[in-house]
Amino acid sequence: MDWSAIAASLTAQGLEVIQDPQQRKKLSTDYAHFSPILTVQLQGKQADLVVLARSETEAIAVIRCCVANKIPLTVRGAGTGNYGQCVPLQGGIVLDLSPMQRIMSLEPGKAVVEPGVKLGRLEQQARQIGWELRLLPSTYQTATVGGFVSGGSTGIGAVNYGTLFDPGNVQSLTVLTMEAEPQRLVLPGQGAQPVIHGYGTNGIITEVTLPLTPALPWREAIVSFTDLSSAIAFAQELANQDGIVSREISIQGHPIPQYFSGLKNYYQPGAHWVMVIISELDWFAFRELARTSKGEIIFEQNPQTSGKKINLIEFNWNHTTLLARTVDLNLTYLQVFFYQDLEQILTLEKLFEDEIMFHIEMMRIQGVMCLAGFPLVKFTNGDRLEEIMAAHQTLGARIANPHTYSLAGGSVQPLPESQLIFKRQVDPLDLLNPGKLTE
Repeated sequence: MDWSAIAASLTAQGLEVIQDPQQRKKLSTDYAHFSPILTVQLQGKQADLVVLARSETEAIAVIRCCVANKIPLTVRGAGTGNYGQCVPLQGGIVLDLSPMQRIMSLEPGKAVVEPGVKLGRLEQQARQIGWELRLLPSTYQTATVGGFVSGGSTGIGAVNYGTLFDPGNVQSLTVLTMEAEPQRLVLPGQGAQPVIHGYGTNGIITEVTLPLTPALPWREAIVSFTDLSSAIAFAQELANQDGIVSREISIQGHPIPQYFSGLKNYYQPGAHWVMVIISELDWFAFRELARTSKGEIIFEQNPQTSGKKINLIEFNWNHTTLLARTVDLNLTYLQVFFYQDLEQILTLEKLFEDEIMFHIEMMRIQGVMCLAGFPLVKFTNGDRLEEIMAAHQTLGARIANPHTYSLAGGSVQPLPESQLIFKRQVDPLDLLNPGKLTE
């Protein structure tokens, strides 16, 4: 392929094309380095060109070029994913949609935006009219809406709203097909399901409609416990309180809190933390529940008024792993659904006390409050990692393997046939992020 000619053709159409090797390398990576397995598998994978699209029209021009020349096309947002979602396995062009930053409309209950809008900016503007996002990744300050919908699945707010897959959490997507004459498909409601968490394999998102929920005054707090069992029991009880509104409930088992340098003044050796974001209006009820559960509130703040630079959102979900790895690069993680089974966790704690540290998020799964684990693991080798995952499964826990770039390999359940059918319809030449969605 004559990449200079391709670059010249796209530049002539007014597109910004990046050919510099270091920039191409940077824009072909994400946070897959969380996994030592993916680090090896994705070594050296990078785009031959990176193209920035500022509009749907520019994205269409790139699609036409790629289809005409049979060039693989991988779409990118901010690159905050963990599974190599935006890493081009077969080279080609990386299409960066982060310049598409228009908020098309913002009204009570609904936001319509381009894919490059940062979630932090959208959250801030929504709160100015009394609303906020239902779900946010811990990377919300830099992550884009399109990247979250295409590469993510849940985050802050999961205790109320579950995942992006749940009906209503994505109201509509507009996608472009990978054809010589791209079609513009508007996919309302459940019609958007094949595209959500699809890694950009089945359509290029150019517009997203997200629901908003009424904004509340939030208070953040950390409750400390002397044992993991008590911490989990409190988190479960809090999550199931009908009268206390929570936005985030996580368990950070010993010794994970020692990795949080921003909270080092609150750390006591041996402590297990429950980190919460709850309604300011429910503070007194929350405080009483913590007291009767024999937990100690060691930190609390109103993030809107405290003036502190600490933000508990950025200690949970994938930020837990990120912060731990800034201290120890030998740490990796798992994604485990324990559902409601505390005994599974306590058994695993005994089996792997020197290898596993339990980070657990409370989230709704199909209407049921569940324990979703993101345990930190001391990595030794791939075989041992497989043994640890197998032990989880033997006890009945479900693994969503974060050490694969394959959509099927990282899913708890088999991919629906409808997703594969949709892929064949919108990408008949299999040019969109090839190698990630396979039959």
